[in-house]
Amino acid sequence: MLTAHLPWRHALLALLVVAVWGTNFVVIRFALQSLPPLGLAAVRFFLAAVPAVFFVPRPAASWTSLAAYGVLIGAGQFGLLFLAMSQWISPGLASLVVQTQVFFTIGWALWTQGERMRPLQWLALILAALGLWTLLSFSDGSATPAGLVLVLLAALCWAAGNHVAKQAGRIHMLGYVVWSSGFAVPPLLLLSWWFEGPTALTQGLASADAATWVAVVWQTVGNTLFGYAAWAWLLARYPAATVSPLALGVPVFGMAASAWWMGESMPVWKLSAAGLVMLGLILNFLPVRRP
Repeated sequence: MLTAHLPWRHALLALLVVAVWGTNFVVIRFALQSLPPLGLAAVRFFLAAVPAVFFVPRPAASWTSLAAYGVLIGAGQFGLLFLAMSQWISPGLASLVVQTQVFFTIGWALWTQGERMRPLQWLALILAALGLWTLLSFSDGSATPAGLVLVLLAALCWAAGNHVAKQAGRIHMLGYVVWSSGFAVPPLLLLSWWFEGPTALTQGLASADAATWVAVVWQTVGNTLFGYAAWAWLLARYPAATVSPLALGVPVFGMAASAWWMGESMPVWKLSAAGLVMLGLILNFLPVRRP
């Protein structure tokens, strides 16, 4: 039976997941110092699939669904995100901008299911767009136009992946992530070979130190396996309206970690832009009053 109240232990679990997901953007930037972005994404999803695929049962989803989700999330969302973060956008702003997947998810529902946007959603979209425009207008180099476009495309792929997962029905999400991760590896390796060179990944792996491997394992085990499993566990026990808004803390942790560990500046204009985007995201979670 679902309840709307989170006990303090489960609230702490949700907070831990959000903290892991938010601070992971700084971990990604650290790993990118040694590994090429597309190659790093390939390694991450290979380790997410192997050896877990031998222990986690295959979910009740078609091979087409698994392949589509793996390509969209692996090569699409994270391939583009890592590419943007390699030189065109800071970890803190990347953690914020990628949350625009909420608006792409809404747009996808409008296109495929004939839904209509509520006035509050239009306001939310306008506020978020103003926030992104502010980031471009007053940029201090922490977000370039190329970086914003790449992260927005990553958010679009994330929204498309959400649609694919939703079409799969009620499934074991950890198994879905593990089994679909294998499908992300071939396109990422091919893209890495084509754009980064045939030796970029092997040279990066050969020169990677222990700290780099800790960053890679943290993304795989902490961000992917623990994060998705714990989040799915919470969603199975509590209403989505109770759990999902907690994900708004991801960019808060992301920007705080980027400012603390990487010295990213947080002037008033950047905080104002972030506030506009966050306000737009929050408005989308407000309940609809029905007659």
